[in-house]
Amino acid sequence: MTYLSELFASRELFYNLTMRDVKGKYRRTVLGQLWSLINPLATMLVYTLVFSFIFRARPSEGDPSGLDIYPLWLMTGLLPWMFFTRVVNGGMSSVIGNGGLIKKVYFPRMHLPFSVAGSVGYTWAIEMGVLTVALTVFGGMPLIWVPVALVFMVMLALFALGLAMLLAIGNVYFRDLQHFTTIALQMWMYLTPIIYPIHLVEDQAERHGQWILDVYKLNPMERFVSVFRELLYDNRWPDLSDSLVCVAWTVVMFTLGFLVFKRSEKRLAELL
Repeated sequence: MTYLSELFASRELFYNLTMRDVKGKYRRTVLGQLWSLINPLATMLVYTLVFSFIFRARPSEGDPSGLDIYPLWLMTGLLPWMFFTRVVNGGMSSVIGNGGLIKKVYFPRMHLPFSVAGSVGYTWAIEMGVLTVALTVFGGMPLIWVPVALVFMVMLALFALGLAMLLAIGNVYFRDLQHFTTIALQMWMYLTPIIYPIHLVEDQAERHGQWILDVYKLNPMERFVSVFRELLYDNRWPDLSDSLVCVAWTVVMFTLGFLVFKRSEKRLAELL
């Protein structure tokens, strides 16, 4: 039986692990799944207050949607980013967090980071549903672009999974990696045009050199965020170059993570 066949044959385990994460995330809380909406809304309010009212960040008007509402513009970039960080952080710690289970019984270990992506995707679907309604109420037409956005969300999930699988293996050998990753993700967010428009970076590039923008665009999350904004906020097809870069990063990162994880997972029980 090939490894892929083994993964498919044990798909029920993947489902059970995913539902365990979904049900356990807000267990014994009064508000339950409502926290999946409260957390991003609270983050949105803070960033809106700081960057829209204090620093006066002004993104361009949606073209052709005509939307000019900073909180909605913010959320179209913030939700993909939050999905990405949750998958990376959860996937990275999934192996160590299930060390007892790994030592007791054999199963394809790859189901652990995959189940994290599944449970995070469940939460993201709720958040995206609310955002779609809000965009529609204020005059946008996101519904016709949601299917395309789902395709790119699958790519983002695979990209995040590839990185998470690499970090999960590295975390087994070097436990400080999870702390370095937390810091790196915080820096990564501010190097991505989520809370500020990219034209601020373009303005600096005009003053100090085009190389600033060229280096800035090496960030794969800049491309993913741009694609989601163009689809959901602008209501138009994403730039072809951004789409191709997203595909390339997805293929490279997921393939690398898959191969490294597959090669290393047989030794996990003895290393934990």
